Amino acid sequence: MIQENKTTVTLRYIARWFVGLVFIFSSFTKGVDPLGTAFKVEEYMTAWNFFGLSFTGFTPLAPVLSMTLIIAEFLVGVMLITGAFRKLTAWLLLLMMTFFTCTTLYDAISNKVSDCGCFGDFWELTNWETFWKNVVLDVPTIYIFLTRRWPRRKRLERDLLIALAAIAAMLIFGLYNINHEPVLDFRAWKVGNKMIDNIEEELPVINIATYTNTKSGETKTFNMTEWKQYEYILSDTTGTWECDTIVTKDPYDVHADGFFVQDRDGQDMTFDLIAATVEPVMLCTIHHIDKVDAKGVEAIAQAKQLCESQGVRFAVLAFVEESDMEDDTREATVLQFLYGNKLMPVEYYFGDEKAIETMLRSNPGFILMRNAVVQGKWHYNDADKMKKFPFEEIK
Repeated sequence: MIQENKTTVTLRYIARWFVGLVFIFSSFTKGVDPLGTAFKVEEYMTAWNFFGLSFTGFTPLAPVLSMTLIIAEFLVGVMLITGAFRKLTAWLLLLMMTFFTCTTLYDAISNKVSDCGCFGDFWELTNWETFWKNVVLDVPTIYIFLTRRWPRRKRLERDLLIALAAIAAMLIFGLYNINHEPVLDFRAWKVGNKMIDNIEEELPVINIATYTNTKSGETKTFNMTEWKQYEYILSDTTGTWECDTIVTKDPYDVHADGFFVQDRDGQDMTFDLIAATVEPVMLCTIHHIDKVDAKGVEAIAQAKQLCESQGVRFAVLAFVEESDMEDDTREATVLQFLYGNKLMPVEYYFGDEKAIETMLRSNPGFILMRNAVVQGKWHYNDADKMKKFPFEEIK
């Protein structure tokens, strides 16, 4: 234990605030979207195994583990800043940072999960950036642990109140964001975002090539349609030019990884739905068709009726687990759901599970598009709020 003096007290104060603020910020960015954190936990469980031991059987616990992690991180951050339960907090912090550091080191080496989700969708770090971030936090963590002290007995009631308030605050915040759209949206499908840059111009697909001169090390990047630059490389005798990469840029790509829309015949309908200019399109997103409850079905019917009255196109975008299914079986699953819940007639399309989950966490959810711009988003629990949307302003 480090002997206490004015310098050690000041350093401990700085260390507590530094680590505490990082923990609070990290827990907030995850707490604003607990389901996103749960999906990341599921990803870890699916990707990792130790000595043949798989964690896939625990994936149903991902939402609970997500909220537990978020609350624990927020609690430790608050207790660090307030000085509550100083010795207990020092132990919890040491255990958590040891776990985080070991986990991220293994992840950086194995690269089985591309992003740890430490700061949710707000800030994505590479695996090695995440590991070194934890190494930096380990320094003040160790100092806090070495300078830990038992709190005075008269602080017990105050510390207990702080801890309970922190747990309650993050629990309420997290549950609200699970049962509604997150209060802050850090994802690609944020209201106001334009998902396709060009919706009217006819532009060609562009191939960007990068060449490196093996002798001089000179690098050139150019559009492969610019033949004058390409001819320069072919005629240059100072060294051998080798192609490193060719990146294809489609001017009509959606600014969301893995997103696509297919009709029953497998035809690409992405541009037709997302960049519709004739009329607004309300997409009902369903990422787990077997988990839509009665309230969700009622919300779909309500949204469909509202769109019909407002002259807005309505379509269902669903993911169906294929598992070696034929396309007609996938279609049958959707039709069974729609007919069984008296939702027909309605347009229906198919998409990727993760891409749909990124659009909206709720199952079902509703997203209004016009000219490739996200006009509005609603959780099925907030279906009534769609009636207040000014549809006339976007027609």
